[in-house]
Amino acid sequence: MNIQKMMKQVQQMQAQMQKTQAELADRSVDAAVAGGRVSVTANGHGDITSIKIAKEVVDPEDVDTLQDLVLSAIQQVQEKVKQQAADEMGKVTGGMGLPPGLGF
Repeated sequence: MNIQKMMKQVQQMQAQMQKTQAELADRSVDAAVAGGRVSVTANGHGDITSIKIAKEVVDPEDVDTLQDLVLSAIQQVQEKVKQQAADEMGKVTGGMGLPPGLGF
């Protein structure tokens, strides 16, 4: 295979990956637990942008349950963000299965 052609293809893929990462940052991902009484929103990079908690789940006598609900919602939104990023990057890389640690 022609090395110059391969390098050009790699550069094109890198540019597309950067574009996709920028597009992901603009996305909003939501997760809710307890019938929507606790919800978390994150951007496409996984940064939490909001947490909403309904008054009826705030019980000063049962803080542990509220903590568990918030943690669960955060974990769910992070998983959704990771899956969305993997799906979008998979489209760009054509399923090449790039090694972990490349930051994509």
